[in-house]
Amino acid sequence: MRLPARALMVLPLAALFLSPSALAPPALAVAAEFTAAQRTEIVTVVRDALKRDASILRDAVAALQTDDGQREKSAARAAVAAARNVMVNPNDPVAGNPAGKVTIVEFFDIRCPYCLKLEPEMAAFLAGDRDVRLVYKDLPILGPASVMGSKALLAAHKQNAYEKLRDALLRNPSDLTRAGIEAAAKKLGLDTARLLTDMDDPSVQSQIDANLRLAQRLSIQGTPAMIIGDELLPGAVNVAELKRAVADTRAAKK
Repeated sequence: MRLPARALMVLPLAALFLSPSALAPPALAVAAEFTAAQRTEIVTVVRDALKRDASILRDAVAALQTDDGQREKSAARAAVAAARNVMVNPNDPVAGNPAGKVTIVEFFDIRCPYCLKLEPEMAAFLAGDRDVRLVYKDLPILGPASVMGSKALLAAHKQNAYEKLRDALLRNPSDLTRAGIEAAAKKLGLDTARLLTDMDDPSVQSQIDANLRLAQRLSIQGTPAMIIGDELLPGAVNVAELKRAVADTRAAKK
């Protein structure tokens, strides 16, 4: 975003004289070249300009926010690229086309309402694009019930029933007790005794720990969050955003 000329003229002066305590040494040296009278006059001009046209400040704030956003995106892309070799492991549950040429890595918490909101969008997207692999990363960040839910899902994965149990628990978060999980698993036809045993398997906790470390490495601060190509998409995105990110990833592979 480019600032209007008036903002470009006024804001450097505002930075120099309205908050000198925050300046770096080179900027302080520039400010020191003015006399006290000149400084007073410039401060008056700047303040009058901002009072007459508040859009100057709004434009500046918007530009700074855009710049910050671009820096965050660049940092996220760098982090994703650096973690590429550990992004997916053979034990991760997979949906969509396991052989899909584009991979979406979804970090989610089974108790997250925004993850539930994302479900119909993701289902519609996968139904329309058969060349996408969806890799699930359980990220239990919403308390002990989330941890129990993640353990149940990864235990169900050992019975090839990850998605079935995920769908059931995601829509009924009140079932995230040991008794509720057992009842849901029984209703789905799973081996409940094996499921409860596998929930305490050290390999399950190890996988959850690995997901948490990866999320921290990628500076993921909430769920849902998705990695598509080199891009990190936080929050419950819509089909249009999914299509755009997948299309960009496909184009980058050509």
